[in-house]
Amino acid sequence: MRQLNLVKIDKQNRNGKEASITYANDSSININIFNNEILKEIVGAFDNNLRELEKLSGSEIYYRGNSIIIKGEQLSNERVKKAIEYLIDRFKFNKKIENSDIISSLNNDMVENVKNNSKVQHLEEVIKTPKRSVIPRSKRQRDYVKSLKTHQIIMSLGPAGTGKTYLAVAAALSMLLEKKVERIILSRPAVEAGEKLGFLPGDMKDKIDPYLRPLYDSLYDLLDYEKIQRKLESGEIEIAPLAFMRGRTLKNSFAILDEAQNATMTQIKMFLTRIGENSKLVVNGDPSQIDLPNKSNSGLIESQKILKGIKEIAIINFDHQDVIRHPLVTKIVEAYQKKSDDKN
Repeated sequence: MRQLNLVKIDKQNRNGKEASITYANDSSININIFNNEILKEIVGAFDNNLRELEKLSGSEIYYRGNSIIIKGEQLSNERVKKAIEYLIDRFKFNKKIENSDIISSLNNDMVENVKNNSKVQHLEEVIKTPKRSVIPRSKRQRDYVKSLKTHQIIMSLGPAGTGKTYLAVAAALSMLLEKKVERIILSRPAVEAGEKLGFLPGDMKDKIDPYLRPLYDSLYDLLDYEKIQRKLESGEIEIAPLAFMRGRTLKNSFAILDEAQNATMTQIKMFLTRIGENSKLVVNGDPSQIDLPNKSNSGLIESQKILKGIKEIAIINFDHQDVIRHPLVTKIVEAYQKKSDDKN
């Protein structure tokens, strides 16, 4: 990053604003950020955040003192300006900026949403957990979070990295901590995608845990490890293979079936019919990642077709535009999708 060392200006300008924006000409925008703490987070360690914005936008980005200078094509510069405005609001709300925020900041839909809502914390779709506040980063993610709050059964289909599991776990944990439900149940079909279960070391729990690891990862990212362990031991959080759900009725529970593309239609039906009083069920899956020996046995897409007319059931279809991981993930998903479309 091209940094010029100048004297820093005051943390706040006379109007108490965090930043001011000056258009030098059609090819240059100057953003003064008066709060050094916000500036530090936006620039990032070793200028990594600005480097990422530069790479993703195509504009050249400099900073000197408390100023970030954007140079390039007008539309690209405007995009970076809106991204920085989003990041300022993101910091004010969560007191830090993560790499995923940098990627999301260039999502036009998300930036417009922040523009129309002067403060991110006023968004109804925000999910608050002890370690972080989770904000949906695309229109479909916002629709998904709304559905998680308003519907009894939610189905979401789409590629990896669209937040299907993470947002559902965040919503479940938030409801548990607010005592709106008594327990969370996280389930996945234990479908072998390489190694045979019988050859994995340990007892049944040890054999099953690798299949459930993404669910653990989401939990630990949202709540302290020790607290998660206590809730696992008390039964407030239960993680179990799909086969263990048969014969149960779930009351006062938030249950999530993850990787549902590897469940048959009979298994998905079995899971959905477990619903009881004051319960919420979520079914997530990626139809492009079926690990069943006979891919036609996957019941995810067929279940979506069967259930789409029931108003109490929300169905959200994500695509590559909703991927919030590294931008390269989006390109990979697009490439595979194009290959699949060409075959059809």
